[in-house]
Amino acid sequence: MVNAVINGMAVEVEKGTTILDAAKKVQVKIPTLCKHPDLTASAACGLCIVRLTGSNKMLRACSTPLEEGMDIVTHDPEIIDVRRTIVELILSNHPNDCLKCGRNGDCELQTLVAEFGIREERFEKILKDIPKDDSTGTMVLEPQKCIKCGRCVEVCQDMQDVWALSFLERGFHTRISPAGDIKLADSPCVRCGQCAAHCPTGAIFEKDDVEKVWKAIQDPEKYCVVQIAPAVRVAIGEAFGFKPGTNLTRKLYALLKRIGFKAVFDTNFGADVTIMEEGSEFVQRFVHKKGKLPLITTCCPSWVDFMEKFHGDMIDYFSSCKSPHEILGVLSKTYYAQEKKIDPAKMVVVSIMPCTSKKYEITRTNEMFASGYQDVDIVLTTRELARMVKQSGLDFADLPEEDPDHMLGDYTGAGVIFGATGGVMEAALRTAYFMVTEEKLPKVQFTSVRGLKGIKETVIRIGESDIRIAVAHGLANVEYVLQRVREAIQRNEEPPYHFIEVMACLGGCVGGGGQPYGVTDELRKLRAQGLYHDDENQEIRCSHDNPYVQKLYHEFLGKPLGKRSHELLHTEYHPRPIYRK
Repeated sequence: MVNAVINGMAVEVEKGTTILDAAKKVQVKIPTLCKHPDLTASAACGLCIVRLTGSNKMLRACSTPLEEGMDIVTHDPEIIDVRRTIVELILSNHPNDCLKCGRNGDCELQTLVAEFGIREERFEKILKDIPKDDSTGTMVLEPQKCIKCGRCVEVCQDMQDVWALSFLERGFHTRISPAGDIKLADSPCVRCGQCAAHCPTGAIFEKDDVEKVWKAIQDPEKYCVVQIAPAVRVAIGEAFGFKPGTNLTRKLYALLKRIGFKAVFDTNFGADVTIMEEGSEFVQRFVHKKGKLPLITTCCPSWVDFMEKFHGDMIDYFSSCKSPHEILGVLSKTYYAQEKKIDPAKMVVVSIMPCTSKKYEITRTNEMFASGYQDVDIVLTTRELARMVKQSGLDFADLPEEDPDHMLGDYTGAGVIFGATGGVMEAALRTAYFMVTEEKLPKVQFTSVRGLKGIKETVIRIGESDIRIAVAHGLANVEYVLQRVREAIQRNEEPPYHFIEVMACLGGCVGGGGQPYGVTDELRKLRAQGLYHDDENQEIRCSHDNPYVQKLYHEFLGKPLGKRSHELLHTEYHPRPIYRK
């Protein structure tokens, strides 16, 4: 332990703790722009300078460890003046279009300008003429608003191992861009949105499709339906003052009905159907030896994109099952449309997702048009929904709780935990156990796959067999798992795992690229706890026990992996070049 003094207050912290983190122990906030809790300190912005008592030396609190006996001053007139000057210099080459910016009202730079009371510009404005890049159709890159903090580069290269973003040129001319100065759509970008989730300004943000949804709802010729993903319900409240992790499922149902949707479904139902198909795939491969092991989950479109670009040799191991919201989309325009006698050509399916890459997924290949139409028409992120709620004039906090449309809205506990890392695996194991043993699980929780450890490896006993499983989240953690599989294949040995779950974003969908800004591990934990609490409160906790899922198969699909379910609920994958020419 290290003992020191910060602003006259004694503090004791573990050796290696930075001054920035030590200050939080005594309730002192030191401003930063480049530092994020997920990332190593770059000390790029210089806002976090502090002073050693009795010395003129300034230290950068984000990257300097607290040492024994230090006497630190974090705020005095000179320090505050230097910080104000840094912010003013940043503003000198930052556009003044806050009112039209995608981060207006939720921008870290804007907040600091307000806190420092900056009302005039002391320095000459010098703006670079760099065009925005909206080529992906999901993410918008506006390099003119970049403050060169480096967060997005570190996220893309180190956390996600994608390397789509980098700094080009030097000095004053430094700018953010895909390597080679190409379009983002032509780069290795997998549209995960983690760059936007970690950007402090409006340099990167999601493409806004709220207006498209309003137009569809207001069109009397359209029949608009909506679905909400598991992770949305435990994060949306953060935009309205609720404690992180608060489950607002039934308020969301009420909200979406009042906004004007004709029917409100739940992606958790699609997750239950996914488990019926994916669980059956696993049993077919593991028990009946039909197909290669390990089986690798494919619910995450950024992971699928990453796999097709970087790991095409693993395609044979991928589940062919579509993601839950795509399954619900195709069922909306087939099963639901038939039952309700609605023309599917007039239906508009809107998905509320924690994810930016779902905007891309709905345009993928002909399999995402299995209903004869585009199965999901529009995707909004959690952030977009929050803006839509505010535009609607509805008082979200005071709305009553209501039910969904039960036909495609009732879900089990297994469906809701899809939103957390390990949740897909746990849900699949609950049903796979039943399919293998024809017995009910004595205890449905598989807690060994839960938590924020980057790679979780364990063995689960099902019947007379040991199932070796791995769960990875954050794309940089995937390489270790896949390399172990490749080495076993090369040696013609048993695979190290039978079942693998991968989620592109840290924490799974609760930490998705479209979730409210400011994500940290603490927020990821609280959001995941909200989902697990929902699971525990559900009367039915296994997907195969969902009576509406049973009815769906009895009346429409036939059986898992059957002819109709294969046509509607499964897809294909193809190796693709990392860089698009």
